[in-house]
Amino acid sequence: MGKGIRRNRILRILRINYKKDKSVFITYFILRLLVIVVMTSQFVNRSYDSVFMCLLTLILFLLPSFIEKRLKIDLPNVLEIIVLLFIFSAQILGEISEYYIIYPYWDTMLHTVNGFLCAAIGIAMIDILNRSERFKFNMSPAFVALVAFCFSMTIGVIWEFFEFGMDTFFRFDMQKDTVLKSISSVALHPDGKNIPVVIQVQEVIVNGERWNLGGYLDIGLIDTMMDLFVNFIGALIFSVIGYFYIKNRGKGRFARVFMPTRKKDTPAEIQAEKSLKAAPGKDNRQKGT
Repeated sequence: MGKGIRRNRILRILRINYKKDKSVFITYFILRLLVIVVMTSQFVNRSYDSVFMCLLTLILFLLPSFIEKRLKIDLPNVLEIIVLLFIFSAQILGEISEYYIIYPYWDTMLHTVNGFLCAAIGIAMIDILNRSERFKFNMSPAFVALVAFCFSMTIGVIWEFFEFGMDTFFRFDMQKDTVLKSISSVALHPDGKNIPVVIQVQEVIVNGERWNLGGYLDIGLIDTMMDLFVNFIGALIFSVIGYFYIKNRGKGRFARVFMPTRKKDTPAEIQAEKSLKAAPGKDNRQKGT
């Protein structure tokens, strides 16, 4: 009896979610199914690191719904679908399917999208506070755009810290290397002066073994700077879009599909909240009589 009730409840919830946001529901269902297939395949191959990555992806898929329910934030369907695709592209395609190696610009594309989305989220959060009756301040559109830009860049920097930490402490290679045919360094100056010496790298010998890399192997610096640069571009683009969106008070159709908004409580939710607030007072009066 209990199993049947739970099954009917799950089916009812699925029907409600499907009717509410069909595109989001279908996208989430397909991506989740693909992750489960990949996870099963990796488990059979005893690639437990990839299995963990798949589990992490399934958990990350729950974030949009968690944010909507707990924070009472309404995510536009386009934004929610892009976030789901972004997680799948970064974790499953990028790491497990090795798209970061197969397609050199895969990482660049994702960091650009990340900067764009984080700027959108930053503008939305500030705009929600700006329009809330609980807060007594009003920021100009230019200042909101600036704060959103800084928020996006901060997220990008924190992520690079995370990549550096994983590479340093766990010997990962999240900060991909770059082969350089020439380098410049003051450490190579024969007199120890602060004058950079430029040299052309023709061959590299490590521990007596010659490596045919075609140049010097840079350990992640250029990758990090490129990631931050494209994050800068994505953040700048949406900060400009967000500026005009707020200045024209939400008339921009393009920006609107990326901007989370605060959910408005339904009459039933308002009544339920009032009942919860009134309940303790009622109990105390009954105890006092």
